[in-house]
Amino acid sequence: MSYKNLLGSIENTEKAIKSVKDMFQNNLSAQLALLRVTAPMIVLSNTGLNDELNGVERPVGFPIKDMGEQRAEVVHSLAKWKRLKLAQLGVEPGRGIYTDMNALRPDEHLDNLHSIYVDQWDWEKVIRKEERNLDFLKKTVRRIYEAIKVTENKIFVEYPQIEPQLSDEIHFIHSEELLQMYPDLSAKQREDEIVRKWGAVFIIGIGAPLSNGQAHDSRAADYDDWSTINSDGYCGLNGDLLLWNSVLEEAFEISSMGIRVDESALKLQLALRGEEYKESLMFHSKLLAGELPYTIGGGIGQSRLCMFLLRKAHIGEVQSSIWPEEMRSECKSQGIELL
Repeated sequence: MSYKNLLGSIENTEKAIKSVKDMFQNNLSAQLALLRVTAPMIVLSNTGLNDELNGVERPVGFPIKDMGEQRAEVVHSLAKWKRLKLAQLGVEPGRGIYTDMNALRPDEHLDNLHSIYVDQWDWEKVIRKEERNLDFLKKTVRRIYEAIKVTENKIFVEYPQIEPQLSDEIHFIHSEELLQMYPDLSAKQREDEIVRKWGAVFIIGIGAPLSNGQAHDSRAADYDDWSTINSDGYCGLNGDLLLWNSVLEEAFEISSMGIRVDESALKLQLALRGEEYKESLMFHSKLLAGELPYTIGGGIGQSRLCMFLLRKAHIGEVQSSIWPEEMRSECKSQGIELL
């Protein structure tokens, strides 16, 4: 890979990071009618609030001395906390919240795209039950994509050396359709092929097994709805937003999002995963009792978006984290300055 830091110095990079973050969160809030709220870094264990990601990652946990040694854990994301917050605030359909989410994922495999430290805009919006459909999902994805495009254009005004690359429109495809197009490729290879072709793609249906018996990627059972049959006849009201990264020359995931489970989808998905015991946890019991609103939501990687819009080759160029010494040395030899 031949890499050139278009911003030159770390100082310019730091200024540009702030510009991206300030611009995008304002654009996102305007597109989706979101209120910024304060969010926790820790939640109590055994409440069902923490995101279990793929179900194997270990959260960072510790006992709280002044609370009878109750255990708390650093969040993986706020996928379920946001829905509870919307209920507490009494937010009406058509409006929602977003927050700066900071997480620790110590089991992450460290490379130029993955860090122990995770920062994202976690957002959630209240919807009506009749809006739990594919058309509404696509409409929301297009709004998020527009917020990214507006931000890219504004960055170009400030930094003319970073020319806009995003396509005018985003392409939608179901993960089963993608499998049928490229049956001999892995999921990651299928992503590369379709995103290379279209530039910006939203892959629908992440979590349910496809015709080859494998899911395109893993999803927990208790936030995204990946089991409901949508209007195209396929499973899933969720997906991933991917952009073509011209620096790395590969598909680049910016966001995972979806319409959240209702009562029936939660029961079905817990049963499919053999996790019926979760029905008694605080979050899950409230949802099954109809005490939580219907929502759509997701996470948009802050460092990921900065990395993409500023044409960086390593996520460590836009966030400060811990890296193996050999990685630092390799990056330095290629002109990549880690913060």
